[in-house]
Amino acid sequence: MKMKILNNPELLSPAGDPEKLRIAIAYGADAVYLSGNALGLRAQSTNFSNAELIESVAYAHERGVRCYATMNIYAHPDDFILMGEQLDAYVAAGIDACIVSDPGVFSFIRNRAPEMPIHISTQASVSNAEACMFWYRLGVRRVVLARELTLEEIKGIRMSLPDDMELECFVHGAMCVSYSGRCLLSDFYTGRSGNRGACAQPCRWEYQVSEVKRPDQVLTVEGDQRGSYIFSSNDLCMINHIPELVEAGINSFKIEGRIKGAFYVATVTKAYRSAIDCYVRDPKAFSVDDKWSEWIGRTVHREFATGFFFDRPIDNPRIFSDQTYHKPAYVVGVVLSYDEKDARVIVEQKNKVSDSDTVTLMTPKGESLDIVIKDLRDADGNSIISTPHAKMIYSFSYEKPIERYSFISRLGNKDMGIT
Repeated sequence: MKMKILNNPELLSPAGDPEKLRIAIAYGADAVYLSGNALGLRAQSTNFSNAELIESVAYAHERGVRCYATMNIYAHPDDFILMGEQLDAYVAAGIDACIVSDPGVFSFIRNRAPEMPIHISTQASVSNAEACMFWYRLGVRRVVLARELTLEEIKGIRMSLPDDMELECFVHGAMCVSYSGRCLLSDFYTGRSGNRGACAQPCRWEYQVSEVKRPDQVLTVEGDQRGSYIFSSNDLCMINHIPELVEAGINSFKIEGRIKGAFYVATVTKAYRSAIDCYVRDPKAFSVDDKWSEWIGRTVHREFATGFFFDRPIDNPRIFSDQTYHKPAYVVGVVLSYDEKDARVIVEQKNKVSDSDTVTLMTPKGESLDIVIKDLRDADGNSIISTPHAKMIYSFSYEKPIERYSFISRLGNKDMGIT
């Protein structure tokens, strides 16, 4: 079968709550993935009530953005008690597809909502064309491939599949120590099952080792001043490899991060939107723009790596990190509106900022730029020297309109607030 080269892949962003959904759309997502209050593998995320689902999906569809709902837990018997109610809420909201890993959940959806499209989750560890065709014969038209695959393997899988079978891959974000997510550490240590959405992230904890005949001689595995992180994977980042991803036949580029902050969602979506658009405009003229990495680098992250896309851990031991988070920037506010009459930017506080501070403004469209905070005032119009109160509304003078959902940030140190 001749390789089918895709010219315009879908950019799929995380939406941990209604605000992040709107921000992902503002910054260029073609689709978002989200969850109701159950069955979605991210119990720590705020997620969506049934009323929020209806409102948010309608908001997305009005802007041509698709919404996929996660039902990708590995279900225990009592999970099916809530499953029907949650599925009915997704159908009522007009969700475009459900993301599933458990064959029992798959069967449940097929019986209760036979018209609902189903995407197979990376949790199902699909790593070959035969597995893809197994799901294809059951009516599935998209598989989220296992993260353990190389680009060359993905190319081979793509060549063996019908054109209407879509392939989705994670291209950015945190990676589980068990790459496709099938991990029992959290359940073993805390009783919180990662495969049911309640992972306590024990792979980020500090560990000690001892020799079996010398149990009194306990050694801490060396790391940095904050501890050791022998199970902690680097973060995935493929921003410099858009052509290779497209040419491998990947239909949807997925960003991890439903429990990440809104600034992360905005920044990473903006960077990948810009990179994809650059490629689509003229594939032969594509070149990496340093600003994409600069934007992404301002988010909280671990060391970046390319996962399994180009090599295996045996060939690249740096796939696991010996460092903790990088925290290069913190958000001081999110723009709510612009008052054209008085030429003032209305902002919700995220961290303290002071009058005359130089900050970086990132907007949904256009370049990021440094600006100076001038004539800082509180919500009542009183002059203030700083914004010390969490979520307070403040404003400052600026001569040009600034879009809603623009972020105001600046570089900081470890003692400053991080978003």
